[in-house]
Amino acid sequence: MIKKDYYEVLGVKRNASEEEIKKSYRKIAMQCHPDKNPGDKQAEEKFKEAAEAYEVLSDRHKREIYDHYGHEGLSNSGFQGFSGFEDIFSHFGDIFEDIFGFSGARGRSRSYARAGADLRYDLNISFMDAAFGLSKNIEISKLATCDQCEGSGCAPGARPETCRSCQGRGQVIQSSGFFTISTTCPQCGGHGKYITKPCDKCNGSGKETVTKSVQLKIPAGVETGSRLRLRGEGEAGDHGGPNGDLYVFLHVEDHEFFTRSGDDVICRIPISFVQAALGATVEVPTIEGKEKLKIPKGAQTGKTFRLKGKGIPHIRGYGRGDQIVEIFVQTPTNLSKKQEDILREFEKLSLTNSA
Repeated sequence: MIKKDYYEVLGVKRNASEEEIKKSYRKIAMQCHPDKNPGDKQAEEKFKEAAEAYEVLSDRHKREIYDHYGHEGLSNSGFQGFSGFEDIFSHFGDIFEDIFGFSGARGRSRSYARAGADLRYDLNISFMDAAFGLSKNIEISKLATCDQCEGSGCAPGARPETCRSCQGRGQVIQSSGFFTISTTCPQCGGHGKYITKPCDKCNGSGKETVTKSVQLKIPAGVETGSRLRLRGEGEAGDHGGPNGDLYVFLHVEDHEFFTRSGDDVICRIPISFVQAALGATVEVPTIEGKEKLKIPKGAQTGKTFRLKGKGIPHIRGYGRGDQIVEIFVQTPTNLSKKQEDILREFEKLSLTNSA
């Protein structure tokens, strides 16, 4: 496909000034922009042609190559032509701000707007708090948008100025023959603008360190390794970018009596030799109070019993785990002579019965 002459596309003479080129392009862009001509392929193609022509003729180095060597010279220098709407908006943000009255949503700032950093906070909670959940406030230190300059980095009444080195593009181009190299502008750091009168509160960074109280709602059933995500509670973004998130990692402390396996609670309780032999009803501590447990005759150390629904609430649904009770038989110590005599008599009877 043969490309049209860029000067003809914009309707300007070959000796047109930068202002004339910009004015002509602004007029065509306003008429043919796809947002104003939805579904019109002809207008879209004309818009693309004008954007490509403006990218070349508004750039001194590219225009010089084009004037001397035409389209072939640009191609040999690495110029690819129209590369998509995102590149148009990032290169020609000022023009589109003039036409449509936006700043940042689709203008140049999109090319360097960045989300703020995510933050991590490690929180220790008790076994019971993990079981039943709680609300808790934590204090975090983070970088927030400066309340004096509202993130602009400029002193009151001042505004960022367009970088003269790159004319607001954020890139500088060096050429040698047919070849050009594009690098980040060293003066503005690729932003296309720089601050001449910085905010005295944040020193032009647009951010300040603040301490903020954040309320956590920890659900019942969490465990060590559970993570809470609080959207937008991280550090402030750059150049209109969104805030990062805050991630709270939970660490559950050990309990002196209970342990946990999934949503089940486990405990061990002692019973006497007599209770084990004759059976008994004993009181067992649970995470919500005491429950009665019936021990059958002849119970042995290591036998387990299950108390249904007395465990940890399921974090992702209704219901609860169980409590697993393991018994162990305590051997009596410091027996009196009478107790020893009774046990010896018991042993004799046991041997007689077994004979």
